[in-house]
Amino acid sequence: MGDQTAWFCDSTLGERFPAWTRANAADVFPEPFSPLGLSLIIRGGMCLGLRDAYIAIGALDWDEYEEPVRPELWKVFGGYLYNPLTMTRILGARMPGASPELIDRAFFDDRDEVPPYEHQDWHDSPVHEARLARSMEWAMTTRELPGLDADKQLAQQLRDSRPDLGALTDSALHARARSMVPFVQQTFENAMIVSALSSLGTGALGAICEELGDPTLAIRLLAGIEVDSAAPTHAMWALSRLARRSAAVTTAFERDREAVLEILAKSDDPSAAEFLIGFERFLHDHGSRGPNEYDVRAPSWEARPGTALVAIDLMRRSDDSQAPAVRSATAVAERDRVIADICSRLTEAGESTAAFEAALASAQLFLAGRERAKTNVVRVINEARMALYEYGRRLVERHVVDDLEALFMVTDTELDELRADPQSLRGAIDQRGMQYRALFECEPVFVVNGRVPAMSEMTRRESRSVEAVSAGTVLTGAAGSGGSATGRARIVVDPSDPAGLEPGDVLVAPQTDPAWVPLMVAASAVVVNNGAQGSHAMIVSRELGIPCVVSVPDATSIIEDGATIIVDGTAGTVTIC
Repeated sequence: MGDQTAWFCDSTLGERFPAWTRANAADVFPEPFSPLGLSLIIRGGMCLGLRDAYIAIGALDWDEYEEPVRPELWKVFGGYLYNPLTMTRILGARMPGASPELIDRAFFDDRDEVPPYEHQDWHDSPVHEARLARSMEWAMTTRELPGLDADKQLAQQLRDSRPDLGALTDSALHARARSMVPFVQQTFENAMIVSALSSLGTGALGAICEELGDPTLAIRLLAGIEVDSAAPTHAMWALSRLARRSAAVTTAFERDREAVLEILAKSDDPSAAEFLIGFERFLHDHGSRGPNEYDVRAPSWEARPGTALVAIDLMRRSDDSQAPAVRSATAVAERDRVIADICSRLTEAGESTAAFEAALASAQLFLAGRERAKTNVVRVINEARMALYEYGRRLVERHVVDDLEALFMVTDTELDELRADPQSLRGAIDQRGMQYRALFECEPVFVVNGRVPAMSEMTRRESRSVEAVSAGTVLTGAAGSGGSATGRARIVVDPSDPAGLEPGDVLVAPQTDPAWVPLMVAASAVVVNNGAQGSHAMIVSRELGIPCVVSVPDATSIIEDGATIIVDGTAGTVTIC
């Protein structure tokens, strides 16, 4: 980064919310965020949605935000987004029966770098405590989330009614992208309401299981929950079975995976046409997913179909026993057995099962709701993405920029200038592009507390030396999904390039989002560097019925690729053999 002390999109700190963390942000914002994505989606839509969600549940008032009209509720330092640690802890300080420390355990990684909570008098508020009590009562008694269902229909309608982007003018493409921002705000408000209240049921379950003398029961109780983020995987699996049955499709994958669609388009085999029709339907229904999917810069499966084909090819080489439905059914059967056992034990002890059943219902509803809510938001964002990708392709064709990614180096307010005078921003775009790419080479500091770190405080990834652990070492993380599996560790840092990962291997990743789910299907277990309670890796591993351990610091660096490891998802340990 040379002498640069800050990325031009970086934030300043206010006094009211001094502490910010990469904890759980690495799951959903794994890479430096593009300037256009930051200004359009994060600051234009998602920050407003988070503001409104905390007001809706009674956690904060409008005038308690710094600059409430345009609040910056995710800060950016060194190009990376940070979660609002102080603000989220205030939720715990005001929530009846909770505390900032309990909120930390529910939403953030357990890391030594996280500073202790610092109380201020304004955090105490009987008014907000009463409001939150009503929200908590609703969360523990409701059996449906109609707002998420309505948002799902909205997102589907936006996709189904998408105009022919190639026929739109540049101005119309800009308008199309910007028109999605209010829907991002709307869907994200509902997403954050569900997320903020999702720990209530799981926390109550954990307490009940501890009283029964076996806290590991809580993990098995949350297995097999059907979540929307796993739906693309079931569709991919169906395509993989078609490919496995068809000699024509199998040959195309083995001949040239990157040219599968072109090869099949030239084939007169009926199964080739069936695969192409199925894949087109898959992209329509699930093409909004992909790595780093909140950033409009990052290519979704629809924008870059080859990344989905990589996953389908991996599934193609998996046998039928690894079908998501089969593994999920096994997890559900174990969950139902544990539920029956707990109910029996409570009845024998003369205790009511009502509290347990309410906690279980809330936990299942809200964990599934979190994934549905994110799916809704991502589908809306993809509509903005596809309009911007079309505009970016035109800029490349006109030789205004050298590659499509350059478009995302401008901010939302600069889009109009770029259209009116394409050469005016060329120098800035080139400079920002070089600086942006350099951000990927740096490891962001984990916590910012009261002082903005200089770029020089970020560690260059290539200079960070971590020794691999030896055989016999037991690594401890957080129990994510129950069960145990032994397999060959495969270190994968990019879901679009799972080189070496074979069916039955243990997937060791920095974090997961829905782009990783197809790789999880083929794996025997999952280990991730980051992730707190309720993280994506936990929820999906439970739905798929595979062991998972999260929050294993530096797992992708200290576990040797190819090493045999034992993953105990119930105990939260990884043993090097």
